[in-house]
Amino acid sequence: MHSPTTDATAGATTDPLQRERDHLASSRAALKAMREDVESLDLRDVTGTWVSAAVLQNQIEQRIAALADLAHTPLFFGRLDYLHAISEDLSEGGGGERFYIGRRHVHDADGDPMVIDWRAPVSQPFYRASRKDPMDVEKRRRFGYTGGELTAYEDENLSDPAEADTRSALLAAEIEKPRVGPMRDIVATIQPEQDEIVRADITGTVCVQGAPGTGKTAVGLHRVAYLLYAHRERLARTGTLVIGPNRSFLHYIEQVLPALGELDVAQATVQELVAHVEVRGADSAEVARIKGDARMAEVLRRAVRSGITLPTEPCVVVRGSRRWRVPAYELVEIIEELKGREIRYGAAAEALPQRIAHAVLLKMEQGGEAPDDRVQDAVARNTAVKAVVKACWPPVDPVKLVHRLLGDAEFLAAAADGILTAEEQRTVLWAKPARSAKTAQWSAADAVLVDEAADLVQRTPSLGHVVVDEAQDLSPMQYRAVGRRCSTGSATVLGDLAQGTTPWATASWPEALHHLGKPSAHIEELTQGFRVPDEVIVYASRLLPAIAPGLAPATSVREAPGSLTVTPVADDPTATAAVVDACRAALAHEGSTGLIAADARIPLLAEALTAAGLPFLDPGTETTAEARLTLVPASLAKGLEYDYVVLDEPAAVVAGEPDERTGLRRLYVALTRAVSGLHVLHAQPLPPQLG
Repeated sequence: MHSPTTDATAGATTDPLQRERDHLASSRAALKAMREDVESLDLRDVTGTWVSAAVLQNQIEQRIAALADLAHTPLFFGRLDYLHAISEDLSEGGGGERFYIGRRHVHDADGDPMVIDWRAPVSQPFYRASRKDPMDVEKRRRFGYTGGELTAYEDENLSDPAEADTRSALLAAEIEKPRVGPMRDIVATIQPEQDEIVRADITGTVCVQGAPGTGKTAVGLHRVAYLLYAHRERLARTGTLVIGPNRSFLHYIEQVLPALGELDVAQATVQELVAHVEVRGADSAEVARIKGDARMAEVLRRAVRSGITLPTEPCVVVRGSRRWRVPAYELVEIIEELKGREIRYGAAAEALPQRIAHAVLLKMEQGGEAPDDRVQDAVARNTAVKAVVKACWPPVDPVKLVHRLLGDAEFLAAAADGILTAEEQRTVLWAKPARSAKTAQWSAADAVLVDEAADLVQRTPSLGHVVVDEAQDLSPMQYRAVGRRCSTGSATVLGDLAQGTTPWATASWPEALHHLGKPSAHIEELTQGFRVPDEVIVYASRLLPAIAPGLAPATSVREAPGSLTVTPVADDPTATAAVVDACRAALAHEGSTGLIAADARIPLLAEALTAAGLPFLDPGTETTAEARLTLVPASLAKGLEYDYVVLDEPAAVVAGEPDERTGLRRLYVALTRAVSGLHVLHAQPLPPQLG
């Protein structure tokens, strides 16, 4: 690693670090000029409608925001010196070219690049080049920053086979940097196996099974940024979406994409996607499991189509002095044909009057008339035709349909015959059905059923790309709800089977991808951790044989002796005092601290922290230099990271779940949230798997 020279005779032109600082200053000035150029655009003379002018103004405002120079975010973090020229315009005296790699493209007044976007093809060797395969790179340089100031650099001479492979000190420092505030991007530290996933083709769906600390969430977010760079026009039309398990998690990750210059990516939870009804109730684990079962899709399909009836009377259309008669058997053929095509119920309802009208037009032509399309539309709106459609293919309100299904035992029995057992039907029926759909105590699982019914009636619009994180906790019906949002697009599925903590948690990725509608998705497994210390991940991995016996234990590139402390304490009021003392000790270090505990113990610990004068935050609230302690219920810990974690009473975390396996998975999540140090305190015996 190279720091500023101390040679008094060395000037700005001979000091390599100073030259890099000069390039940084010039690049920042060029970025400022690019922003000012956009700000100076005058739209007053733009021709077109006010709508097009408003759209253009919005695009300009987004471009201005994307060109913001974040003071504490390095504009570039690396440099590539190629052995040979890639383009004639950029070659240096016939030799190789030099590219600075950063978060966004920056060019000078002549249009020559000063910083290359990390997503550009020329930047790829920064992440993948090695001495075995240098990819025509002579030297890779990494830069170190402190508070936005360039303070050091480090070189790897990839063309020199004699140079030993050593771990980059700057890379390690960036990975281990204390965490204060929301999740940061990992654009400077992306590893080769992560980069392959990030740059995977947009046409395919990728599923990432990632152990704790392997960066699967960051990989998914950087994949979105890469796809927006490589396929911006396509995704601008179709849209992108990031789905997370809860709002705390989404708040934690929400700054990653803006830091990469991507401001137009929607974020939502699954519950927000299916918000057709207001969720005011809750289901037991068994009820939610049955409602989330994929078999419910067929139950709903039957229920939606249960009102279809075949006519027994002809349809007689009167036009002027003439009457046109469509026999009942022809109407039956039309309806049966629509039923057999399995198109959306609402689309079929719209097609049915046109089909009947077409049959009438054929009879008009046979009678010597010459009707046109306007006549067909008029016939389709005829009272007699509308009466047949209403009687044979009645309109369906998805909310009212599910309300009836869960409240009417006979209706449910007819729709679920041969699919759900009688006991399962009794389990999902509401004990006290509401009089109307508006007053019903809808649960989260009910809302997903309404979404399924709504899609059976009218197709759900599809996005270009969807990222779903913590996917192992989705039910089959939730997978279907997500899959509808990318039925004509692609997806990135992120999760860890060992961290599944719902009663319906994913058993295998092929099964989950089948429910998602992406059975041919490519499955990648990340097992090498970068954030969680090896001592901690090895300790947590003792639980794997009990919670996910098919998964390989994770490893970590970070050796941090002393990062794990397990302390037995007395089972009395001093136990809480010991937890408070552990939090105070953790706060003596730089970075964030998370106190994770069973949900039932959160009020007790909140009271103890307040009495001790230790201010604390709720999960998802941004930490600051003054407030660095977060009190985290175990149920909300998934996906979050803290420099130091104090874990209170593992046995209580396990006992807080409906069964031991789910409890051990919840404990596995809690044990793997620490980046620098984990302190476990317990009065009750630890689970035997941790022995």
